[in-house]
Amino acid sequence: MNFRQLHQGPELLKIANVWDAGSAVLVQSLGVPALATTSAGLAWALGYADGNHLPIEEHAAALRRIARVARVPLSADSEAGYSDDPATVAANVMRLVEAGAVGINIEDGAGLPALLCRKIEAIKAAAAQAGVDVFVNARCDVWLKNLAPGRAVEEVLLRARDYAAAGADGLFAAGVTAVADIQALVGGQPLPLNVMARPALPGLAELQRLGVRRISAGSAIAEAAWGRAQRAAAGFLQHGACDELFDGAAPYPQINGALNAANADQS
Repeated sequence: MNFRQLHQGPELLKIANVWDAGSAVLVQSLGVPALATTSAGLAWALGYADGNHLPIEEHAAALRRIARVARVPLSADSEAGYSDDPATVAANVMRLVEAGAVGINIEDGAGLPALLCRKIEAIKAAAAQAGVDVFVNARCDVWLKNLAPGRAVEEVLLRARDYAAAGADGLFAAGVTAVADIQALVGGQPLPLNVMARPALPGLAELQRLGVRRISAGSAIAEAAWGRAQRAAAGFLQHGACDELFDGAAPYPQINGALNAANADQS
């Protein structure tokens, strides 16, 4: 099943976002139908802050390494496209497509929705010219950035209709958690709805019942890995604590074996 079809149900597409080739191998070993990156985790792994600071050449190189071990469709989080110029954004996205992405996320952030519309149109035109099908998941940051207090649903629906008209293939309402809001988003606009993991988010069965098509972990898994590593390193450096280094750790043979198997597939 291709990436576009995975958004058509009946199963909820669960995305445990990855940030490098190793995390891609780990997640893929759990039997997922698709991989997608976290822009934050990928930037952090390369020593950059999240927020459109990652040079596109480094992003493309990192994505190429992930694509080398990927056995399922791969989507890339392109943040805001690393530019306000739609033509430059389209060129940047095509570099990610050339590196192995079949889908991308692109966000509006605090910018004007009309700008994201122009970016989507430019991406779709570039993809058509190249003869490739790119699934564009439009990330709407109204909830994440509290851009429309008291009228978030109405604002997201207005944006979703504009993004769909511009050529978007999916709507990522990052930060929405209330059942009534999710229900309104599913029924009030034409795109398959993507939500992001949050403590208050309903469970998977409820999300599927509501008609959500995709749930993403976002940067949460990368944050969890960072936090676990930080605690283990701090305990070791401050107290020489060794037990915490191994508590819950994946065994060396398991990690190395998974990577050996992934690389054996290349031969």
